Amino acid sequence: MPDSLETTQLRRSLSLSLVVFYGLGNILGAGIYVLVGKVAGAAGMLAPLAFLLSALVASFSAFSYGELASRYPVSAGEAVYIQRGLGWRPLSIAVGIFISMAGMVSSAAIAKGFVGYLHVFVTTPDWLAIVLLLLALGTVAGWGITQSVRVASLFTIVEVGGLLLVIGAASPSLSTFPERLPEMAASLGSGAAWGGVLLGAFLAFYAFLGFEDMVNVAEEVKEPRTNLPRAIVIALVISTLLYTAVALVAVLAVPQAALAQSTAPMALVFEHATGSKPVVISVIGMFAVINGALIQIIMVSRVLYGMSRQGWIPTGFGRINSTTRTPLLATALVVFFVIVFALWVPLVALAGITSLLLLIVFTLVNLSLIRIKRREPRPEGVVFFPDWVPVGGLVLSVALIGVSLFFGI
Repeated sequence: MPDSLETTQLRRSLSLSLVVFYGLGNILGAGIYVLVGKVAGAAGMLAPLAFLLSALVASFSAFSYGELASRYPVSAGEAVYIQRGLGWRPLSIAVGIFISMAGMVSSAAIAKGFVGYLHVFVTTPDWLAIVLLLLALGTVAGWGITQSVRVASLFTIVEVGGLLLVIGAASPSLSTFPERLPEMAASLGSGAAWGGVLLGAFLAFYAFLGFEDMVNVAEEVKEPRTNLPRAIVIALVISTLLYTAVALVAVLAVPQAALAQSTAPMALVFEHATGSKPVVISVIGMFAVINGALIQIIMVSRVLYGMSRQGWIPTGFGRINSTTRTPLLATALVVFFVIVFALWVPLVALAGITSLLLLIVFTLVNLSLIRIKRREPRPEGVVFFPDWVPVGGLVLSVALIGVSLFFGI
């Protein structure tokens, strides 16, 4: 049976729990297993504060996304939101491209993180490991949304377990917290320390990215008007609690310089805390980064699908395979570009580029919601957040853009 752009649709099969796992797996896999050392390198002992600050900034935009997903539960979410709010088609198309680029760059960063954990076991050429990984993930993403998200959910359970394992193993270091608290408090009076916190917060912001990807599977979610906002909030709360706890035990258990230089920071924390080889945590770290890359590939393919359905890019990207019910051409293109980015761009640069692109998008999304709220205050059946939420999201997103430009990231 040939593909038909008109008759073959995405399958609406994702429950609230699966959407939470989809979002949580993306948030966790995208940052903490790879970048916690880099955040500690910038913020030092104040790394937990950097994560909390990033969570605060992310929460405003996350709530805005939740309301917009309830208002417009469609693929290519951000591009559609900005079109509805600002009404300028070239800008909406540019945002769709920004989101796609950010997702592919993010997936590339995660794939590079995979190599750091793989080297705990075997030494292979980085390029070979990256290419084989991404081809395999592209195959899973093209297999089917339910199957893909179930695989991602299994990986998410494993990576949450890994974070809890690290927290438990390094928990004895918490006994030193009272004596090191004055050191942390004293540094708050230093302008240089706050500069490090702001830089760390910008890098840590990358670790919270993923909630925005959830809206791009809206056409595959059951009861999206209520389930998507709930799932976004649940995923953000869980990830914030885990990140803060992990950052705290990491900076207490491992010297800052060693943590900052590590390509597998969770394995390093576990090894320092237990004196044992970090075999289990390294395996879990590999699952975590694989999960994050898989979800990004799924997300970007749905953005391209949604933009095609809006008539903004060629119709081939909106074509759904009648067997897999997935956009195979869009998925293949995404995998190709992720491989290119992963092979040629450094890890921290990938994280910085992703954060900056998405902060620009968040600014426009929050501005769009402000305008939409004025035109349509309370449509029936929509989940609402207070009017100051998108205003706060707009201000904080612009502030973090300023931080990135100031530090030249």
